[in-house]
Amino acid sequence: MFERIDSLPDVLTQVLGAVHLGSSLSARTELGAPWATHAGGVGQRAGFHIVVEGRCWARADGSSEQVELGPGDIVLFPHGTGHTLCDHPATPPIEFEPLVASIRPGESRALPTGGSGPSTVLLCGSYSLSADGSHPLLRGFPHLLHVPAEGGQGRALRATVDLLAEEALHPGSGGGLVVGRLVDLVFVYALRDWLAHHADARHRSWFGALQNPLVGPAIHAIHGGPAFPWTVAALAQLCGLSRAAFSRRFHQAVGEPPLTYVARWRMTVAAELLEEGTRVADVAQQVGYENEFAFAKAFKRVRGRAPGQVRRAAHFKALPGA
Repeated sequence: MFERIDSLPDVLTQVLGAVHLGSSLSARTELGAPWATHAGGVGQRAGFHIVVEGRCWARADGSSEQVELGPGDIVLFPHGTGHTLCDHPATPPIEFEPLVASIRPGESRALPTGGSGPSTVLLCGSYSLSADGSHPLLRGFPHLLHVPAEGGQGRALRATVDLLAEEALHPGSGGGLVVGRLVDLVFVYALRDWLAHHADARHRSWFGALQNPLVGPAIHAIHGGPAFPWTVAALAQLCGLSRAAFSRRFHQAVGEPPLTYVARWRMTVAAELLEEGTRVADVAQQVGYENEFAFAKAFKRVRGRAPGQVRRAAHFKALPGA
């Protein structure tokens, strides 16, 4: 038996690539009590913190809820919400970004915060997401997600966290690649595990919709054939529902009507092709448009820019010295 597991990318892989999920920052931080840091809200960036040693508290801006974290616990901020981490809720925080803004990859520096009390060790990662809101990937998630070590994490997530902690302590050849991949995996596994324990949120999220037997087949079909002339009736038939029932369930699960989702995904695929340098006329055909004019009009309506502008901007960005 020989089975390739790198064959066709699944829907989640496509979407993560389309919204440009990628680790933009990863770090290991050790602080002695008393300490407290505040990270301001960073638009279009998701992030997480893992408690390796010690304990701390986490709170999202605008919320009075304080979450206590112990060894192995993970807290995610999927929408880039500003937040405070501290050894105790009463410790006044200082702004974190100015302390680390000038630290280069691979460089370490003592931080002018914290005391000589019990220490807390954190592993942190953040991710840049596309700024145009091109996919409802994180719809349905609250501003703060707590994934406890006990009872809240599957084997895959625990193993990934252990590997990340080991690589942070003992980096080896290819460490940048290894850390980047592990940080990405933590994000996906943590979202999976959190959803597994929050059924209500699962029903309201795009992740949940992907697994929903009454909606998921339509999502898979749309991503598998963006050029197909999809209709509500055709998608409803795939899911074994009437048009009205399918439209209602799809909108509830995904957050937008079926054909709006089709158009959005087509333009996401089109944007990737344009950035690769594909001619506008060819892109139009690959995403289901008979003529370039109709495609250009639809692309600008959904993405806010003309397709030629996207293609030219990607070309100039790729030039040496750009």
